[in-house]
Amino acid sequence: MKKYIIIISLLIPIALFSQQIEKGSMLIKNGTILTVTKGTIDKGDILIKDGKIHKIGRDLKATSDMEIIDASGMFVMPGIIDAHSHLGIDAVNEATSPVTAEVFVGDALNPFDIGIYRALAGGCTTSHAMHGSANAIGGQCETIKHRWGTEDPEVLRMKDAPRTIKFALGENPMRVHGEGSGIQPATRMGIEQVFRKAFSEAKQYKAEKAAMINGVGPLYNERMEVLSDILDGKIIIHCHSYRADEIVMLMNVLKDFGVNKICFQHVNEGFKIAPELAEFGASASVFADWWAYKFEVYYSTAYNAAILQRNGVITSINSDSRELIRHLYHEAAKSQKYGGLSDDEALALITLNPAKQLGIDNRVGSIEEGKDGDIAIFNVHPLSVYAIPQYTIVDGVVRFNINEDPDDMRLYVDPNEDIQTYHYEAGHGHDHDHDGCMQDVFETGLFEEKH
Repeated sequence: MKKYIIIISLLIPIALFSQQIEKGSMLIKNGTILTVTKGTIDKGDILIKDGKIHKIGRDLKATSDMEIIDASGMFVMPGIIDAHSHLGIDAVNEATSPVTAEVFVGDALNPFDIGIYRALAGGCTTSHAMHGSANAIGGQCETIKHRWGTEDPEVLRMKDAPRTIKFALGENPMRVHGEGSGIQPATRMGIEQVFRKAFSEAKQYKAEKAAMINGVGPLYNERMEVLSDILDGKIIIHCHSYRADEIVMLMNVLKDFGVNKICFQHVNEGFKIAPELAEFGASASVFADWWAYKFEVYYSTAYNAAILQRNGVITSINSDSRELIRHLYHEAAKSQKYGGLSDDEALALITLNPAKQLGIDNRVGSIEEGKDGDIAIFNVHPLSVYAIPQYTIVDGVVRFNINEDPDDMRLYVDPNEDIQTYHYEAGHGHDHDHDGCMQDVFETGLFEEKH
């Protein structure tokens, strides 16, 4: 009897703290459906069952227990995906070493982050919660679904999404470690050697494990385990980068170690080396028109995304910002304006292409039967300057409805919290004022900024 009591007592916490992911069934009818992959359907219907797109067509019928959304006169598109975000995580940078591959932002997910709801208000249903750019090799990242309303961090995780990790080139790791701590890397050539040393150590670790005698091998090392998985193609690299020369450098390093799974983030000078990126098989997640906020980001062009796309590079537009994530459809429209992309090509920048970069395009990124019921509904075409999201749906569940949007959507309210009554933006000229990549470094005093 005592054995059964122990087993039951162990199962109780699992039952209490493991919430089931809510999945809904609904009919969206009479909308202009922008599938991204299979053209536009006028006055079309989408039937979602148990969180999955069950059928797409016209004159579809709902069962009596289904929610019905009449999208007449509105535009229906796949839920927007942000390939570079810092939403929903408790800490962004483990800025204590040039290499911290062992840490994982998914260990500290924060379902109370109000930014998740605000992202939903911009039609964004999925984001890539990334480690920051303080390290040449930073921590592992987490792909999350914006299931706002849960208090369980586990519910945010996109189950079975491929593993990813953050790398960084350029000024950020140079400032934090070279300038801030007086250790390598202080230069771009130093950053290269951080990569080469880390990969070489991982190769040696793998060789020692393979040569184990009687089960005796190297002492377990989580950092080396993660780096070994990168070498084995089990983890996708997402690398903070700006300059063309440093991007080519990292591709050369990866070639030497047989690694080919990489998405370069920001890539402001990607247009200079678009054929080289395409030949390597690298993808690029860029800003539409965001540059000149520090010296290494001085040179770019609003044609960047279109040039990369036209050269065969899978390209997305990302936010790296709690504010910009609400306007990614506007960012896609900028790339259409400056690059002459078609509607489907422009929308793919914020749907299908980031899904491909995260390895989740079999589930999200387009409106197709069998994919997740992640949908954004707009009052007008989402590439219009007048576009306003009306509904945002995740797994067939309405997570944002503009007609039922309360004044305060926080799940947890701190009575001592100071609430700003005005919009304040810090002074320009420093990377951490513009994006979330250096969050937690300056705020915690890990690096004293030099002015």
